[in-house]
Amino acid sequence: MKGILYFIIRFLVAGATWGLSWPIYWLVLDQEFWLSGLYGLLSGVSMYYLLKFLMIRHLVNQNGLTRREYKLVERNLKDAKEKISRLQRAFLKVHNLPSAKKNFETLRLVYKIYNITKKEPRRFFLAQEFYYSHLDSLVDIIEKYTFLASQPVKDAELVKSLNDTKQTLDDIVELIEDDLRNMIDNDIDTLQFELEVAKKSIDRKR
Repeated sequence: MKGILYFIIRFLVAGATWGLSWPIYWLVLDQEFWLSGLYGLLSGVSMYYLLKFLMIRHLVNQNGLTRREYKLVERNLKDAKEKISRLQRAFLKVHNLPSAKKNFETLRLVYKIYNITKKEPRRFFLAQEFYYSHLDSLVDIIEKYTFLASQPVKDAELVKSLNDTKQTLDDIVELIEDDLRNMIDNDIDTLQFELEVAKKSIDRKR
């Protein structure tokens, strides 16, 4: 959401820069009309990329990351978004109600990790296994499972493969739950500490 807002701001400021620069080059600096338009456009584009650079630097400093680390997180978030889209498409092919409910919970879990990372990029480094391994495994397993489940004829071997795949899927989901817990452990510890302090304060007042 913040990325979209920043893009809109950059676009509007660049457009305003172009609109103001054109008449200045033409009327004040006495350049040719179309040449003034070109100079105004270049000014707008320059302003757009200057703002982009400043906004990225602000985000980098705000999150306590180097520019290289921020770019790494951005790249992995982009890859993760594509994988999550594949995951959604695969889940939509599952028509069994209990499985669909479980898949919805899994998707919500995955989005929780993605959204936390997007909001606080430094937390990416607390869930690297999710981005580098567990998400890939989840997508591959669910795509395999939906493919097997869609087969019209289910012999004993296919049923066994389905059960094995389902068990592996459950194991992967447990690993992803651990990834989320690892991301928010510090928050839980901080909350527990604050609750203890508040409780002691209340006890003293009593």
